Amino acid sequence: MGWAIALHGGAGDISLSMPPERRLPREAALRHCLRIGVDALQTQKHPLDVVELVVRELENHPNFNAGKGSVLTTVGTVEMEACIMDGKKNCGAVSGLTTVVNPVSLARLVMEKTPHIYLAFEGAEYFAREQGVETVNSSHFVTPENVERLKQAKEANRVQIDYTQPIQKDGKTENPIADGDGDSQIGTVGCVAVDGNGNLAAATSTGGLVNKMVGRIGDTPIIGAGTYANSLCAVSATGKGESIIRGTVARDVAALMEFKGLSLREAAAYVVEECVPKGKVGLVAVSASGEVTMPFNTTGMFRACATEDGYSEIAIWPSVQE
Repeated sequence: MGWAIALHGGAGDISLSMPPERRLPREAALRHCLRIGVDALQTQKHPLDVVELVVRELENHPNFNAGKGSVLTTVGTVEMEACIMDGKKNCGAVSGLTTVVNPVSLARLVMEKTPHIYLAFEGAEYFAREQGVETVNSSHFVTPENVERLKQAKEANRVQIDYTQPIQKDGKTENPIADGDGDSQIGTVGCVAVDGNGNLAAATSTGGLVNKMVGRIGDTPIIGAGTYANSLCAVSATGKGESIIRGTVARDVAALMEFKGLSLREAAAYVVEECVPKGKVGLVAVSASGEVTMPFNTTGMFRACATEDGYSEIAIWPSVQE
């Protein structure tokens, strides 16, 4: 048994031709956030503090679909959501945020400061002001890049999941922002961690789907879908929210371990390959004994992990052992 950590920056149809100027900043962000998480675990921080710390950092990075980088609804607004949970099944979730700089921290306050699990929209915003968390004008989140992503999604008449590739029409790219230039290559973020005592935690944060309907809620804040932790494992999922909700992805990983006796790797692989349509999901997970796994059935998933025994990995596309 030892500590372990894994994080993701979204899964989807990530082009192998993504140019360095798009790929390298994301890889650098993953490396930076992994280092932050490892340092925190090595200084005996509780996994709950670790996952919040890491996800906050990812929320502050404009090249991921969370916090500052959140994508826009069909009317050009942001509606952010997040969830956090520990191995004792304490959990908090938020949706419909428009001004909160770090949604994951508000989710933790819901967990610790209210008798509830989930707050959304006006109620969540009111609670944020009541708790004194950092808020900004909603225009802070409306970046030129995401305005352009919304424009392209509207022109293509589609709701766009993370890392969507372009529509081809008459041999030409219909949606150039989603092409191999990687400009639409933006994804949900999440982190899972376990310490040397087997304490577990998971956190996930997202802006949702490009061109989503106002009021749409995805898998991220739904306990057992995009985020879950119990005494056996911690899971953070990413991909097409509706498919992840239908598949109760995060909970199913834990259930297969609990009721079928599968290992973390076996359980996660089964859920990703058998329970959700191909091209719709990826996840990161750790077990109480310090195992780590990061399976996906999409083209790629921005991901990173490290364990106490010295193993570490930062990757996007399938590695040889996968």
